[in-house]
Amino acid sequence: MPIFDQEEHAEPARTVYSVSEINRLARELIESGFSSAVVEGEISGLKQYPSGHWYFSLKDRDAQLSCVMFRGNNISVRFQPADGDKVIARGGLTIYEARGNFQLKVAALEKSGSGELRRAFELLKIRLQSEGLFEQAAKKPVGAGFRHIGVITSRSGAVLRDIISVFRRRFPAIRITLIPVAVQGEQAPAEICRAIETANALRGKLGFEALIIGRGGGSPEDLQAFNEETVARAIFASELPVTSAVGHETDFCIADFVADLRAPTPSAAAELMSPSQEEYFERLRSDLRKLHNRMRQGLYRQQERLRLISQRLHSPAKRLEDRSQSLDEFYQRMDRATRNLLERKQQELDFQRQGLRNCSPQIRIGSLRAGLGELPRRLLRSMQSRLAGKRALLAELRRALRSTGPLNTLARGYSITLDESAKVIRGVDDVTQGTRIITRLSDGKLKSIVLELEKEPEPDA
Repeated sequence: MPIFDQEEHAEPARTVYSVSEINRLARELIESGFSSAVVEGEISGLKQYPSGHWYFSLKDRDAQLSCVMFRGNNISVRFQPADGDKVIARGGLTIYEARGNFQLKVAALEKSGSGELRRAFELLKIRLQSEGLFEQAAKKPVGAGFRHIGVITSRSGAVLRDIISVFRRRFPAIRITLIPVAVQGEQAPAEICRAIETANALRGKLGFEALIIGRGGGSPEDLQAFNEETVARAIFASELPVTSAVGHETDFCIADFVADLRAPTPSAAAELMSPSQEEYFERLRSDLRKLHNRMRQGLYRQQERLRLISQRLHSPAKRLEDRSQSLDEFYQRMDRATRNLLERKQQELDFQRQGLRNCSPQIRIGSLRAGLGELPRRLLRSMQSRLAGKRALLAELRRALRSTGPLNTLARGYSITLDESAKVIRGVDDVTQGTRIITRLSDGKLKSIVLELEKEPEPDA
């Protein structure tokens, strides 16, 4: 029997794939490389199945591409497609593994040439998505536990009223602050960006915890401010979590994809970001019902167990009486425990209700009003105190002026001589014979005429 060196003569190892594995690997490769694509072509072979899904091909002069559009996506198409229509399809490339068919899974469909806004929307969306602005990992969590929410919208629109109405109904303790902006027009994007930046800058001072950016429905032109790149980047840069609530449920804008949470309507945004006080009450009632049911079931099991034991006994009168008495005591303990538990739960419910009342803005408003009424009295007392201090200072200055002023010198017998122009005469050379002079004394003035001049000789050096 010949002997062979297995390592020297062994064939190189080969990986053998099944058909389904090849199709799966090809699908993963294509979907990772073409997760988003915009294709323009002519519809051919359109089939609309009872399930609501659409199957068709997009073709041009040289090739065609199989397409599928599921019901959840085609309900938002605003026209009835037909063979021969030239359209723009947005979606991702994939492979249908069961048949190995290469196809485009369409997410949105519009007629070709339906407007530059839509085309710009798609191009911007693809660019921002490629930069990672839509990544789920970059989004901040948005829940229902915020205490202070900033609302960026128009002051006069119905959006603000709807949001406030929902918060008042579901959880009135949440504080809402409006940051008014224009929601359409040339100034709208800049105002929205400034509002986002201002809210983030003041979040420590004002206590903002989240933002809602919204407006009502409208045409694509009306919603254009929320499709601007500057607004998208301002939302992405926000350190506060942002909920986009623009338009109606079928309206989508760039802000929806960048925001941490997209709400179909402004009212829905308030619903998603507010807990329901009724849910708290219902949860408590549900816990009480569950507790009652478990206690009844436990009691029933004990009673059933007693019944089965009693059936196996033959005339155990005394033992049965003891067991019956024990069962009665157990029932009493259970009853007391039930009542005690219900009382504790009722006390907890009352405490939660009181907590909700204490959080009411009316209490805070009353306290501020009381403090406001005290301000005029404090201001008056402060002004009176300062005036008294100023009067005392003025009196002290007067006394100091009198003690050092020229009038005290005059009172000691001195005088001041002035000419007619009120200029002080310091020497004989300052006047001539016949000059009118005025002499100031401590108690009045003397008016004289110089009759004669006599100059004192200078002392010898």
